Amino acid sequence: MKNSKTSDELLQDGFEKICHLNSLQEYRGKRFIINDTQVAVFKIDGEIFALYNICPHQQTALIYDGLIEDGCVVCPAHGWMFNLRTGKKPTGSNGLQVYPVELVDDEIFIKVTPKELRW
Repeated sequence: MKNSKTSDELLQDGFEKICHLNSLQEYRGKRFIINDTQVAVFKIDGEIFALYNICPHQQTALIYDGLIEDGCVVCPAHGWMFNLRTGKKPTGSNGLQVYPVELVDDEIFIKVTPKELRW
């Protein structure tokens, strides 16, 4: 996750600095709002994951509060599971959008691209 780019280059590429690595607790999610998008961020064994915070089941904004189990986050509202790396459900079907994460000098940067709506 270490990046060869500088923080200024990441910001120019559309990344947002969200926090310092030490402000995240292991196996505990934290919610951030980046460009009007809710993002759930997790630190698991020192690795950072960023996913869309709203569960598609009933649009609950609680993914950040989910339990971590077998590389997945479990939505606390109704138990749906999403892979932290891919955002997919265990069946392989689509689930949550995942966002690129970069780490520079222990500062976490995330790039959120708005969902493209096709009418």
